[in-house]
Amino acid sequence: MRTLKYMLISGILLIASSCAKQVDYSQAITDGQYITEAQDKITQVIIHDIFSPPVAARIYTYASLAAYEVAASVDPNYLSLMGQLNGSEKVTFTPSEKVYPPLASLAAYYYVGTGLIFSEDMMNEHRDATFATLKEKGIPEDVFEASIAFGKEVGDVIKAYASKDNYHQSRSYPKFTVTADEGTWQPTPPAYMEAIEPHWSKIRTFVLDSASQFRPLPPPPFSTDPKSEFFKVAKEVYDMDISATQEQKDIALFWDCNPYKMNVKGHVMFAEKKITPGGHWMSIAAIASKAAGKDWKGIAEVFAMTGISLNEAFISCWDEKYRSNLIRPETYINQHIDEQWVPLLQTPPFPEHTSGHSVASAASAYTLAHLFGDEFHIVDSAEVAYGLPVREYSSFTQAAEEAALSRFYGGIHYRPAIEYGITEGRDLAAFIWTKVDTKPKNVASK
Repeated sequence: MRTLKYMLISGILLIASSCAKQVDYSQAITDGQYITEAQDKITQVIIHDIFSPPVAARIYTYASLAAYEVAASVDPNYLSLMGQLNGSEKVTFTPSEKVYPPLASLAAYYYVGTGLIFSEDMMNEHRDATFATLKEKGIPEDVFEASIAFGKEVGDVIKAYASKDNYHQSRSYPKFTVTADEGTWQPTPPAYMEAIEPHWSKIRTFVLDSASQFRPLPPPPFSTDPKSEFFKVAKEVYDMDISATQEQKDIALFWDCNPYKMNVKGHVMFAEKKITPGGHWMSIAAIASKAAGKDWKGIAEVFAMTGISLNEAFISCWDEKYRSNLIRPETYINQHIDEQWVPLLQTPPFPEHTSGHSVASAASAYTLAHLFGDEFHIVDSAEVAYGLPVREYSSFTQAAEEAALSRFYGGIHYRPAIEYGITEGRDLAAFIWTKVDTKPKNVASK
């Protein structure tokens, strides 16, 4: 009797179990919400750890590349970048049937991004909270484990690729030597920091043939003669500061993006941490992707290509900065025009020519225009978290040109560094798209 009763109960439970509906988790991740939130967290950690603009661009790029490679492995409409990028080898990733691709892509982003920062606990905490939210959407444990494992598999390939870009070796290169040569860069107040990343041109490029491939026009010959071209461009910066409108000041402050700003109150000096220019443009990439309704694969593509454009821009720009090694407006104006003058923005700790904002913004804008079309309304809220208002633009080009001019309005760049920098950024970004692509049909046509 007991056996019969046991068999009856077991049968009922089996029938109930077989009749129970499995939770459909296919829509747990559809758009770019989670990868955008992961990127926002990376940005917070970059600010917390005070990474320089070039290093920040490197972090964004490899993390985004890992997420993109997962997308390319499951969708024939996207082409792997491995084998197209300098120093990379073509790799075929084959996910198992249990892998939920958007989760694997997110896992790859977290895995690679976390390996490139100092404050890993901050990223791990954010990842764990995100994964807990996704588990509540019904993703089974075996699917979760398989997806994370596949993300790690892809991430390991990207980490191995990153390990050979000369970054770690460059950490032990000698510091930049400041000379007393006339017209050369000197540390600026208030912190008089040493020059940042003087060997960045030795980092492996993703696409460019070399760091100097898009070498910009040189600055005007240095001179202290009031009739010289150099004195004129310096005086123009000084005059701009005196006559700047409130709108021009607002533009300068909006695009400041200086992770090294030091404040002095009495005898106390403290840092004010800010987003990098690359972080600002990666945020614009996220804003545009959301506005365009990009799915998780589309936003991974946008992040990866914007990151690559930023990375190449900083390598090219830093190559020129330490070749020309030009004196900053603040130093020149204090020595030859007005010793009491202080620019609206704090001068960053590296040589003047060309403007990093100009090169990076022009390169990012070109790539985003390539992906979305240039005439794209942007509601730029990237700086809201740092106490600044929203600004709106009718195109990526307009945003980039304003970002570039902001350095002139802020008193930290001569106009040639801005104009030549815009050309440098646009040209190198255009070159990127002639060498690599994310769409099979475009690569075939090349």
